[in-house]
Amino acid sequence: MTDLKLIALDAEDLDVLSAHVQDAVVRVADMGYARADRRFALLMNRYDWETAKGRDKGLRKRAALHFDAVQSVVTNGFDPASPEGVLNLLALTFHPVDGPAGIIELSFAGGGTVRLGVECLEARLADLGAAWAASAKPAHVLD
Repeated sequence: MTDLKLIALDAEDLDVLSAHVQDAVVRVADMGYARADRRFALLMNRYDWETAKGRDKGLRKRAALHFDAVQSVVTNGFDPASPEGVLNLLALTFHPVDGPAGIIELSFAGGGTVRLGVECLEARLADLGAAWAASAKPAHVLD
């Protein structure tokens, strides 16, 4: 089993990262903004959709995701001061604003969001090696 290492430099690349982190579980305490470094980072237990093909459950993998050139961070729909809070990451999207600058939105189940104002899109996703059997395969009700 190979560890995933991906970089996103445009909206299409971010769509690929989004597919790999769909249904990742993130503790609020494992997200943070390093203002001096202009980096927003989070640790997650991502659901490995590749190993789930043809299986009932699949695997979860520990992974890190970070965004560079971050100028601002705005959270909504959850308490960022709640260290025990747990969020289910649904999607990553990029909304261009001016040239390469824009807003990266992390959308969570239940309506929570993190919006990152960035000079340009630069994101990295990397598995950290740990993997274990998932307790269930994520499923969503479609309207």
